[in-house]
Amino acid sequence: MLTFLNPYRGLDFGAVLLRMILACLFGTLIGLERSARNRPAGFRTHILVCMGATVAATTGLYLYMGLKVPSDISRISAQVISGLGFIGAGTIIITKKLSIKGLTTAAGLWTTGIIGLAVGGGYYELGLLGTIMVLVAETVFGMLGMKIKHQPDYHVEILYNEKTSLDNVLRYCKDNQMDIVNLRIHSNEEDSAAGYTAEVHLRGKVECDLMVDHIQRMPGIVSAVGT
Repeated sequence: MLTFLNPYRGLDFGAVLLRMILACLFGTLIGLERSARNRPAGFRTHILVCMGATVAATTGLYLYMGLKVPSDISRISAQVISGLGFIGAGTIIITKKLSIKGLTTAAGLWTTGIIGLAVGGGYYELGLLGTIMVLVAETVFGMLGMKIKHQPDYHVEILYNEKTSLDNVLRYCKDNQMDIVNLRIHSNEEDSAAGYTAEVHLRGKVECDLMVDHIQRMPGIVSAVGT
């Protein structure tokens, strides 16, 4: 630990002020990266989360060390960690193609809150290291993640009349090692040309156009449209 910071690990005004300044700084650094990527939670949200966690941790220390209240000083911090889960959940969305977005932002918010707890407890070095590592994970590792080749996702809407037709489609997908992420089936109105509609979310190596063309030529298939 850095010894020159020891005078600022107490609960006097200077130490509390340093805690709040560092919480604002660390939250800003992490939040600016998210704002630059147009993520749901920007730098203001990260600042508030980090500062709020710092206030909670500092309050727990003050109740125990300043007011001598016989309580568990970690209880407030534990509640902060639980509460951060609800905030992070608000940044997670499911797109029309049933893909999940916002997980990194949610994890970043949760970690920012933990960094705030470290700063509030006077562990400034850990707060700084945590901020640096979060930025590395969201920038450097983010660029590395973009270079990893993923299997493409397809959304195929199939109109068909015979129930066995869908079984043939699913068997075709299985034979070509395509993963069925999601499947929704509903019956159509009586005046529709097809009795059933299936919305299939697939992931695999087969090109979408080739797959749709093969499905359209199956018996009982009225039409198939892939995106």
